[in-house]
Amino acid sequence: MRLLLALAAGLLLQAAHAAPPEHAIVTSLSQPGLTAGQLGVIVNDDDPDSVAIAAYYRDKRGIPAANLIHVRFRPGRSTLSREEFTALKRQVDRTTPGNIQAYALTWAQPYRVGCMSITSAFAFGFDPAFCASTCKPTRPSPYFNSSVVLPHAAYQIRPTMSLAAASVTEAKQLIDRGVASDGSNPGGTAYLVSTGDRARNVRAAGYDALRTGMQAIMPTEIIAANTLENKPDVMFYFTGQTHVPSLDSNTFLPGAIGDHLTSAGGDLFGGSQMSSLRWLQAGATGSYGAVVEPCNFPAKFPVPAIVMAHYLQGETLIEAYWKSVQMPGQGLFIGEPLARPFAGIRHHARDGGVVLSARLFAPGRYDVQAAPSMIGPYRSVGRVPVAWGTREIKLEKLPPAYYRFERTGPVPAR
Repeated sequence: MRLLLALAAGLLLQAAHAAPPEHAIVTSLSQPGLTAGQLGVIVNDDDPDSVAIAAYYRDKRGIPAANLIHVRFRPGRSTLSREEFTALKRQVDRTTPGNIQAYALTWAQPYRVGCMSITSAFAFGFDPAFCASTCKPTRPSPYFNSSVVLPHAAYQIRPTMSLAAASVTEAKQLIDRGVASDGSNPGGTAYLVSTGDRARNVRAAGYDALRTGMQAIMPTEIIAANTLENKPDVMFYFTGQTHVPSLDSNTFLPGAIGDHLTSAGGDLFGGSQMSSLRWLQAGATGSYGAVVEPCNFPAKFPVPAIVMAHYLQGETLIEAYWKSVQMPGQGLFIGEPLARPFAGIRHHARDGGVVLSARLFAPGRYDVQAAPSMIGPYRSVGRVPVAWGTREIKLEKLPPAYYRFERTGPVPAR
């Protein structure tokens, strides 16, 4: 690797028309994450709240006007029929620009289409294979725990998240939290709450392994209790019970994620169990809940280790959350889709080389490219394998040049 860099950089510098830099300078390192230009915002023109939320979101996120997708239907009800949704989806498909990779819905109701959540219905199209009328598994998502950056290009699906809120004011607060989170690299703690509800505590079986794997990256605590109270630094909060007490006693950091495994968290208004909307009202930026009885299949709920890993690698909330659910057909994703608190790579020259650091690097092979000037031409000079759990990359004795790193694929199996 060092020999390749030295030879290539020498050749590049010989061809340079301007004086080379005095040391190695990193111009970019690719990091996963959807952008505002790739998000379609679906607005119900018959719902004044939806129109107001869409306008605010477009302004705060700089979403192009061409990405606004207009529909019309009677608002204020929990469920759309399959037939009504199919007509809406056909219209949305016709008017969605080809570059759109994901959707944001600008309403809290409706949140269900027949036996599917509305977010999964917009992602996959209505398909009974994503439903289950009894305790059975459903069709899995190809997006689950993938390294795919462009889901529509790869799988012809557009992950969808609802900017759910009980009012326009609450929606604006949610959006503001998402925007404030970007690149903040918050400290915070991941709280894994193991409750006494045996049926709903099934994710706790993975808590020990998760804490072992994550502790060096983020403080991770297993709490054996039914209640988490008075915590000032909640970044992740996963539990399993019908109602989560004392939510408002905790402080959620911008970009925080929280959810409770139960049967009907996605019934956002008037259900017998706690609505997932309560997480957002308490200060979280993203949550998830089932709209149809899922039974306690862990595959139908977010896997905490997976959502944390993808989020910490710099992916957006919508990507990390969607990739954490293997069977999302009955589950509703709510929150601010583009929240991206762990984006950003830091780098500095040291001892004739470069040190790059991030909260967590996405594992894979990175193509190293060098150029005699910032504008190029860049040429490949080697590859760096990056394993899971890497937070710092050290490249020693780099010749003076401009460098960029492009992730090209997974680390080859040994």
